[in-house]
Parts: sequence; structure tokens; C-alpha cells
Amino acid sequence: MNEKEQMNVVIVGHVDHGKSTLIGRLLADTGSLPEGKLDQVKDMCKRNAKPFEYAFLLDALKDEQAQGITIDTARSFFKSEKRDYIIIDAPGHIEFLKNMVTGAARAEAAMLVIDANEGIQENSKRHGYIMSFLGIKNVTVCVNKMDLVDYDEKTFNDIHLEYTKFLKEINLVPQHFIPISAREGDNIVHLSEKMPWYKGLSILEAFDDFKKKAPKSELDLRFPIQDIYKFTEQGDDRRIFAGRIESGSVKVGDEVVFLPSNKRSRVKSIEGFNLPEQTEAFVGQSTGITLETQIYVKPGDIVSIASQRQPHVSSKLKVNLFWMGKQPFIKGRNYKIKLASQKVPVVLSQINSVLDASELSSMSNKPQVDRHDVAECVLETLKPLAFDEISAISETGRFVIVDNYEIAGGGIILAPVFEEASALKEHIHAREHNWLRSEISSSQRAEKQGHKSAFVVLTGSVDSGKIDLARALESQLFSSGQQVYYMGLSSDLMATQIGTGDRTLNRVRHIYQLGEMAHMMTNSGMILLATVSDLDAYELDILKQLNRPNMTIVVNVGEKMFSDERIDLQVQDPKSGPESVQEIVKYLTDSLTPDPEFSI
Repeated sequence: MNEKEQMNVVIVGHVDHGKSTLIGRLLADTGSLPEGKLDQVKDMCKRNAKPFEYAFLLDALKDEQAQGITIDTARSFFKSEKRDYIIIDAPGHIEFLKNMVTGAARAEAAMLVIDANEGIQENSKRHGYIMSFLGIKNVTVCVNKMDLVDYDEKTFNDIHLEYTKFLKEINLVPQHFIPISAREGDNIVHLSEKMPWYKGLSILEAFDDFKKKAPKSELDLRFPIQDIYKFTEQGDDRRIFAGRIESGSVKVGDEVVFLPSNKRSRVKSIEGFNLPEQTEAFVGQSTGITLETQIYVKPGDIVSIASQRQPHVSSKLKVNLFWMGKQPFIKGRNYKIKLASQKVPVVLSQINSVLDASELSSMSNKPQVDRHDVAECVLETLKPLAFDEISAISETGRFVIVDNYEIAGGGIILAPVFEEASALKEHIHAREHNWLRSEISSSQRAEKQGHKSAFVVLTGSVDSGKIDLARALESQLFSSGQQVYYMGLSSDLMATQIGTGDRTLNRVRHIYQLGEMAHMMTNSGMILLATVSDLDAYELDILKQLNRPNMTIVVNVGEKMFSDERIDLQVQDPKSGPESVQEIVKYLTDSLTPDPEFSI
């Protein structure tokens, strides 16, 4: 017998419009309460001389009952013949907007409650905005407390017309508008005789009418890499790429692509701790894979199947963002974006529009995103990011923004942005425009010094021996009369472990500083030698762009970090000492000699 499918549904609406009452009524009328629970709550109300409310079935916390409001995002469960539902009751007060967004972010559908007597209120619109912002398309509107307006059809139609017009402005089309009385049970499970003019669905039928997304197991593979484990004892040379499968599945023999690095290989084995041999891993599993051919990738890459639809890879993305930080979200400042296992520096590039969720006013020219603002904006990461639109795969379409070690914002990805302009290019353009240049040309310097200038990047793993090699190379070039200087970034600074403070931001800052230093020194005609551990392709591109138009030469030491087209020289065994130094010297001689007669 197959298990029934589950669905998460959030109940939203203005405070006191009857969200908790609606949920309590659903629990009671569908027989989803524990045996005797309804009588127990009724007896408690009787003992306290308090009129019974269906909302009390949810308001279990004493402070909630004392204040008469639902503070937290409560979860409850009920069943229909079609589905098992997990109901998320979100708070209506603006003070708890963060709780509401957190709860609604887990939802696949939404019921939005409006009081027929009070009509459309600020949170009725605010929560509509947030449903649209979160990408929730399964929305039904319940006009509650129809008993207070004598089940008047005109009152319902007026609210229906006004609210439909508002939702259209924010690109939200509700599936149903249903007049109800949650307290009296009208149109909850069955249609009520008190509103014969209504011919639509009941609340329970509307729940079953929500469209369920395809199961995560049927989606394309998204397997974010959290860590990479290497084994060396007893001849074990495995390199295990470990993480949690967020969607799809992977099996032995699949050709896989790691993004954003774009490396490819085939799955050799599925690994697990103290498990029998496996040939396939599925969504929700924390697992590991080994590959037929060894490739160099870092934690944060997302694994996908080569034959399936790939995640987008871009450094710009259009997003809907909700800001919760104490300080505003401003342009020109570095933050950190966390998406799946990726952690990348990010800047606010453009603000398209802002909704002030406290005042419910929309602005198109606001210079910053303040606390409680909901904004459509463009973010730019300092390195490309792998992601999906929220409508495709939600697990890789959601993100949070970290500011000073605290989560300050979160949002969903609407689409990638592909354009030539970038923060790095704008920085380089401003630099070139603002600097006053020397009138001595690079060819004059090369003729005077006997060699062209160059930025020589030696990269490899932390223990590849590149630092000793670079120092020996500097000594020999200096002894031969060359204008040369060695500068290496420390291994501690360049370590790339995920989740160690602001190391991600610090690494990128120092990559930028190194690129600027290289630009100045190569402009002066010098040869700059630099060692950088675990350099990736995008960091290398940053260094090259910052150093342009001057020459950048890449020497890979030991295990190959890049594809052949990105490497100028591969040194296989740096421990061979003089031989490795001479190999690099010869290459530099051929590359940097200004005329055939010159030699190092």
C-alpha cells in the first residue's frame, strides 16, 4: 500500500482574522485531533469560565493564550482522503514578521484569511506580497467570519474584487476565493446551506485542489559537496566527495559535472560509513562518491548529472530578498551569501524595487534595503555561483545573506543575470581612469632591464613545495641581475575550509590585494613571483584581470589544479630541486626575453 503524499501549507493573514480558528476547526472536523483532546480543551474553558474557541487547540503556550495572539510558527497536522497536511500557522503581528517569513518559506501552498467584517487590512496585503516574494503560487483566499455580516454575498464580492485587483498587481493569481465561518464550520469540510449563492469548493476540497510539485526524487540531481575526504593508510587512495543529496539521485557509472568549476568525471562508487556496498544514492541521503578519474574541486561545488539540466552558473542573479539585519543592506559593501554548501562574497549591485513591510509602501528608487523591507534586487558575487530558479529546484534556489557573522537576510532566486558589466570591471575602469601613468613605456623598461615584466603565479596544494621552489627561483633570477621579487600569501590565510569565520571574505580581499600589487609591480617592469595555495579558476581570472594588460604566467606545482589551457607550465615534482628551478627559468627566458640576443 502506497503512502499518501504530504504537503506543507501556511495559513497567513492579519492578526485576529481567524487563522488559528480555521486550523482548529480543520483539525476537529477532519477527526485529526488526539482522542479526547477536543473535550479536554472544552472542559478547561468551562472551568475557567471562558468561552470555547477552536483556536485554543493550537494556542498551547500560556503566554500565547494570555496575550490572545499566536507568537510562534505553530505546526499542526490533519488528513484528507487525498493527502496528509502539515499546517504552518504564521503570526500576523509585524513584530513577528521574521517568524512568518521563516515559516512560510517551508510552504508549498498558502491559505490567506481575511475577516469579512473588518475587510482587507495591512497584513492582508503584506502577506500577499510575501507569498509572491517567496514564489508560492498555490494560494487560496478565505473570507472568514461571514456569520458576522449575515452571510452577505455583496460583502464577499466586494472583498473578492478589491483583493483580486491587488493580487494582480503583484503577479499572484489565487486558485479560489471561499466565503467561510471557521467558528461555525461553514464551508470548511462541506458547503454550507447558509450561503446558497456560493457554488465553489469547501476549504477541505480547496486543500486537495492544490497542485503538488514533482517529488524531489524525480528532479534533476543536486548534490552540494560539503567536504572531501582523502585516505592514505594501507594503500587506500580514495578521495570521497561527501554531502547531502538535495534532489534527484546518483548511481555508479553516472557521468557527473561539478559546478561552478565545470569539472567532469564518472562515479566509481557510492560510499557510506559502516554500510554494505551501494550502487545508488537518493534525495535526502548524506553520502559520498568516488570518481573514476581524479579531479580537483573544492567544497561548495554542486554535483549534477551530465545528461540532465544543469544549474545556472553566474556571478549575477535577480532575487527577491527579505532583510532582517539591524543595519541596512547597502551597495558597495561586502557580505557573504550562503547557498547550499557554497559560501561566496557578495555585493548589492542594483535595487529594482523595495516594499517597506512595516509601512506597506513601495519605492523604485530607494538607495538601500532597510530592516523588514522586501526587495527585488540584483546581487553580484565575487566568484560565480551555481544555483537554480526557485520555481525549478527550491533547495538550490534559496539563500541567506550573512553580515558580521549573523544571518541578516534571506531570499529566493528569480533568474540569472548575464551581462558584461561587473563590479571587478567597474573597479578596474575606475582605477585606470584615476591613476596618472608614467611616460616610460613597458618596452623601454624591458630594453633597459633586459627582460619583460611578468606576474608569475605558482599554485598548488598547501604542501606541494611551491614556496621553497619560488624562493629558490627568486634567488637565481636575482643573482642573474633580474628585477624580481617574491611575495607569498600565507597558508593559514589561504586555507579554504568551509565555515571558519570570515575566512571566505578575507581570502577574496587578499586575492584582490595581490592582483593590485602585481599590477603596480609589473607596470614598473619587475618580475613578481607569488605563491597561492588551492587557487581556483575564478580566483585566477581575478588575478589576471587585475594585472592586465601585463603578462601573467601560471605555474602549477604538483597535483594539477586546472585544465591544460589555464596552465602555462606544469612542474610535476618540485622536490627535484634544481631541476624544477631550471625548468621554470628556461620557460621565463623564452617568454620574457625582449629580443633574441637576451638570455637569463
